[in-house]
Amino acid sequence: MSIDIDTARKVAKLARIRVEEADLPALAGELSGILGFMEQLNEVDVEGIEPMTSVTPMRLRRRADVVTDGNIQTQILKNAPDAREGFFAVPKVVE
Repeated sequence: MSIDIDTARKVAKLARIRVEEADLPALAGELSGILGFMEQLNEVDVEGIEPMTSVTPMRLRRRADVVTDGNIQTQILKNAPDAREGFFAVPKVVE
């Protein structure tokens, strides 16, 4: 798939990056190259191959799913610049 300059301009706008008009042809070429690599990946036969979550086959350690309050409120609030009545105190931002 080939990306033209207008599409590259639109992608830059959507990504909220400023690209000079002179740099748009290079960006279009790079985006076309990326899409070419993605098309190559689509040609790989993955029939019968299970998806991987990691490159090493290991199970993740899991903790017991128990609801607790943590009992660490005082430790957490020690990091707060301003804490009142057991909560973080922040400046008012809505008038």
